[in-house]
Amino acid sequence: MKPGERIYFASDFHLGVPNREASLERERKIIRWLEMAEKDAAEIFLVGDVFDFWFEYKTVVPRGFVRLLGKIASITDAGIPVHLFTGNHDMWIFDYLPSEIGVQLHRKPITRTFNQQSFYIGHGDGLGPGDHGYKVIKKIFQSPICQWLFARLHPNFGVWLASYSSRRSRIAGMKDDEIFLGEDNEWLVQYCKEVLQSNHYDNFIFGHRHLPLDLPVGDKSRYINLGEWVYHCTYAVFDGQQLTLKKFED
Repeated sequence: MKPGERIYFASDFHLGVPNREASLERERKIIRWLEMAEKDAAEIFLVGDVFDFWFEYKTVVPRGFVRLLGKIASITDAGIPVHLFTGNHDMWIFDYLPSEIGVQLHRKPITRTFNQQSFYIGHGDGLGPGDHGYKVIKKIFQSPICQWLFARLHPNFGVWLASYSSRRSRIAGMKDDEIFLGEDNEWLVQYCKEVLQSNHYDNFIFGHRHLPLDLPVGDKSRYINLGEWVYHCTYAVFDGQQLTLKKFED
């Protein structure tokens, strides 16, 4: 990293819920955050569930989000790398966004090193103990057969069906359901400790949990959960020395 550069991390925008008006207001807020970040960003990481639903047909993509997509395209055109992780809500991102707006797509956690600090970065869904029902569903949704069958649905019906499911998701209307469960019951905390048994990382960064967290997971390791943008609007920034969890427009 050059002096004065920063690395930005955000997750779980869930654009599309709970309705168009609220989603559009949130999209504009996210763009203001990106406009702030691009002034000194070395890289930007969007760590999954940017969209509450996304599916790419060969010639059709979900309607909306043009302001965000245009902003990301302008950032990548300026030479700033933008990393996009698939989450459990938008795992059906394929090649449209990388080819059209220039993001680097990641389907699994990745590791990076910035200024001699190591980072383990991923959305977080399906990691750690527990959540067995979702892990089975994830395998089904990731299967080429499932994707081929969904693509056979007319886009009007397919997108409506997915949007109906999104409106019933936990992020759509439950502000206070996310509470810290204690280290022994936080699956991503347990996952970090499991990884540390074989490899050291200074920082673990995940989304998915929807609860902003900054916790030690070893003598020299930290776990940060990025929270979400329906209620918390939190993000993390690394200035070359310190990694900090912040709230945008507090």
